[in-house]
Amino acid sequence: MDIRKVFGANVRVYRLAAGLSQEAVAVRMGVDRAYVSAIERGRQNATLLTIWEVAQALGVRPADLIVEPARNRSLDRKGS
Repeated sequence: MDIRKVFGANVRVYRLAAGLSQEAVAVRMGVDRAYVSAIERGRQNATLLTIWEVAQALGVRPADLIVEPARNRSLDRKGS
């Protein structure tokens, strides 16, 4: 699977789990909402800095955002 799609799917899963809108994540990152949308759709080639900023905005580890599949281990840990 395309890593951009994996990253985007994970961003969406974590964003929804956190109860955040794309706009809220964008504000936390200091970017436009359309940028977050492009990330989630796998249309944005994220840099390491972007991965870090998204992880900070969502309160997850950067590695959680690039693990395939989108069944997130961090979500499982929160329930433990």
